[in-house]
Amino acid sequence: MTPRRPRPAARLLLLDPDDRLLLFRFAANDRPPFWCTAGGAVDPGESYAVAARRELIEETGFDLDPGAEVARRHVDFTSLEGVPVTADERYFLIRAPHTDIATHGHTELERRVMQSWRWFDRAELRDWPERIFPEDIVEMLDLLLERAP
Repeated sequence: MTPRRPRPAARLLLLDPDDRLLLFRFAANDRPPFWCTAGGAVDPGESYAVAARRELIEETGFDLDPGAEVARRHVDFTSLEGVPVTADERYFLIRAPHTDIATHGHTELERRVMQSWRWFDRAELRDWPERIFPEDIVEMLDLLLERAP
């Protein structure tokens, strides 16, 4: 059995002015399509907050302060590159001023597998026919938005 690699990651709970969440649809050859928050691996020497800001700029074009970490989880999965990982995911709640995103900063892999995106309200997230990660995203948002000013 191949040992799992540690994968620190900054995940972005990016909300529009109507509290809709931005998710990207991943379509890879080795698994059914799924939806996931923006964000990605922390580069060597980066803090989670710095990685969150970098990922936000690269994947959406927004240059915003990610603020404080709002949630954390550990999860095992196989990356899109086929590497078994144990991810230490740190989540950041960010408010976007509008819904227009720019994807010019996507990597070659992201351009290949992240072929669409949309803003979801929580009702849509509850009933969406494809898998969404994290699987408890609605509960996470409910809790965070209850606490948010």
